[in-house]
Amino acid sequence: MQQPRIIVVDPAGPGGLPYSRLLARLHPLELRHERFLDAALGSLARDAWDLAILAARSGPRPDTLLASLRKADPQLPVIVIDPKPEVATARACLQAETCDYLELDRAEADLESSAERLLSGSRRRAAEEVLRRAVERPYSFAGFLGESPAMREVYSLIERVAASSVDVLVTGETGTGKELVARAIHGASRRAAGPFVPVDCGAIPDALLESELFGHERGAFTGADARRMGLVEFADGGTLFLDVVGELPLPLQAKLLRVLQERRVRRVGARQENPVDVRVVAATSRPIDQMVAEGAFRRDLFYRINVVRIDLPPLRDRGDDIGLLAEFFANRAAQEMGRPVGGLSTDVYQVLAGYHWPGNVRELQNVVRRAIALTRSPAAGIDDLPDEVVAAAGRPAASDAGASGFIARRAEHVARFEKQFLTELLTRHQGDVTAAAREAKLPRGTLYRLMKGHGLDGASFRKERT
Repeated sequence: MQQPRIIVVDPAGPGGLPYSRLLARLHPLELRHERFLDAALGSLARDAWDLAILAARSGPRPDTLLASLRKADPQLPVIVIDPKPEVATARACLQAETCDYLELDRAEADLESSAERLLSGSRRRAAEEVLRRAVERPYSFAGFLGESPAMREVYSLIERVAASSVDVLVTGETGTGKELVARAIHGASRRAAGPFVPVDCGAIPDALLESELFGHERGAFTGADARRMGLVEFADGGTLFLDVVGELPLPLQAKLLRVLQERRVRRVGARQENPVDVRVVAATSRPIDQMVAEGAFRRDLFYRINVVRIDLPPLRDRGDDIGLLAEFFANRAAQEMGRPVGGLSTDVYQVLAGYHWPGNVRELQNVVRRAIALTRSPAAGIDDLPDEVVAAAGRPAASDAGASGFIARRAEHVARFEKQFLTELLTRHQGDVTAAAREAKLPRGTLYRLMKGHGLDGASFRKERT
C-alpha cells in the first residue's frame, strides 16, 4: 500500500504531541512537522500531501488557520486539534466532509481513527473522480470504446469493484481487452500509485516460471548467480495481472494459492518468507469452469481468484460498437500514417457489421489499419478489405466485385434507405444533429457516423435566418 504523506502544523514542533506513536497503525507513513503556517503553505504548494493535522495552540484563530489551508488545497483532508473548544472552528469542520475537529484532551484517543477515516475517504473520492472523468468521455471508459449495453455492464462492474481490494477474474475471447480491464481496475483503485505488473503465464517456460513469479536466492539452481526478486514482490503495493492464468502448471497453482492466501512469498532456495500486499487480477480465454471440472485447474485456486468475475462480450455481440471502433481505428491509423484518408465508406461499415470477428477488437483494428494503408481512394472501400473478411461477411469478395446477389442487393437498398431517412430527418430539424438523434433514438455519435458515410453535413440543412 502507498504510504500516506501527512503534514503536521504545530507550534510546539516535534516536541508536541507524539504523532508518530499516535498514528502507529498507519505505518509506514511520511510525517513532516512545521511550526509555522507559512512554512506549511509553502510545502503544500511544492508537494502533494494526503492529510494535514493543524494543532491550534497559539497565534491566529483556528478557523482562520483552517481557511488558509483550505485556500491552498481545497481537497486536502484536515484534522484540527484545538486546546480550547471554538464554536466557529467546530462549525467550519462539520460543514466539510474532509475535516475533523478534535479537542486537545481527546486527541490521543481519537487521532488515529480520525486519520484513517479521512485518508480512506480521500482515496475513495480520488478513485471516483478518475471513473467520473472516464465515464464523461463520449462512449469511452478507461481505455475502452463502446456504447452497447453489454459494455456498459462491464463499465459498471469495473467501477464497483475498483474501490474494493478483492481479487478479480476476467474472462473473454482472445482480443476482447482483458488487460485493459485489469489496468482500468488498477487505475481507479487505491493502489493506482503502486506498480501494475503484467505476467503472461503462457509465454514463460515452465522451468523458469517459478523463479520469475517468486524470485530466487543466489545458488538456488544452476545459473542463479545472484539473489533475484520475483514478479509477485515487484507488485507489492499494487496489482499483479496474471494473463492466461489457465496455462499455469498444477504444481505452481498450489504455490500461487499459498501466496494468495497467506500474502507471503518464499523465493526459490530461501528459508524465510517475505510479506507481500498485492491485488490479483487474473484473466483467461479458456473455459476455466470446464478446466476445473476436468481437474486441469485447481478448484481451490479458482475460488480464490474468482471473487468477482467480469465476462467480456465478444465483438460480434456488441452491435453498433463495431462501427464506432472501426471509425476510431480508421481516423487514428490515417493520422499515424500521415494519409489524407476520409475514413471508411458506407459499404465497408456494412461488411464489418456482418463479419463474425473471431479475433475480436484486435482483429478489427488490424483489418482497418490494412484498409487505410492500402486504399488509393478518399475513403477506404471494400476492395481494401481482406477477401476472407468480405467473403465471410456474405458480401462479394474483391475478385468478384461485379457479382450480384441477395446480400449485395440488400446492402444497396439499405444504403438508399439510410440516406433518404437521414436527409428527411436533418431537413426536418434544420441540421440540428442533437434533435435529430433524439427523434431517431440513436446516439449522436452513431448519427454523425451515418451522416459521414453518406456524405451529409448538418450545416447544409440549416436555413439562413433573416
